[in-house]
Amino acid sequence: MSTDLLAAAETTDADLSELDLREALARDPGAPRVLTRCDLSGSDLRDAHLVDARLVDCRLDGARLERAVLEGAVFTGGGASGANLSHTDCTDTRFERTDLANTRWQGALLTDTAFTGCRLTGAGLTSLRGIGYTFSQCNLMLARCKGLVLRGQVLEGLRMDEADLASADLRETVWAQSRLRGANLVHAKFAGADLRGADLGEFELQQAGFLRGATISPAQAGMILGSLGITVAE
Repeated sequence: MSTDLLAAAETTDADLSELDLREALARDPGAPRVLTRCDLSGSDLRDAHLVDARLVDCRLDGARLERAVLEGAVFTGGGASGANLSHTDCTDTRFERTDLANTRWQGALLTDTAFTGCRLTGAGLTSLRGIGYTFSQCNLMLARCKGLVLRGQVLEGLRMDEADLASADLRETVWAQSRLRGANLVHAKFAGADLRGADLGEFELQQAGFLRGATISPAQAGMILGSLGITVAE
């Protein structure tokens, strides 16, 4: 299908996969774009202007979005597995129930960006810019989150098994119904954090030092000591 389908502000059920969409998206349609059930897999959207856009149940698997301006955009459903979002401007952007597995975000501006119910397994979330980004009910297994800053947040429903959280700022966080099994916590900051609502899994004593300053439950402490063969009795 032709990129002429993007001439109007609203586009529905269009197959735009594997196309260079940069020129088409550079044209001003006169209103924020609304894309519904469109296939943009493998497409080239580098430097695209998608301020306040709405993408509903769209596919962007493997798409190139480097330096795209997504300020105020809302992605609902659909997915962008393997897409490159490096150096994008995602200020005030919302991702809701979107499959973002293995996406790359290096250098992205994520000020006040919200991820809700998203799949972010294997995502590269390093060298991020901006503050106030949040994750809720998200799967971040195996995600690369070195240096992530979530200080002071309530972290609910996060699955971060085997995620790389080295040097992450997790001070004063409160964890609820979340998992940290096998996560890399080297040099992570946990001062004032409440980890009683996190499943830490089997935690060796030598790793416990990474949790310095955090609050854990008696059961969690018992598991840590249990790894040394020590039984905690009441």
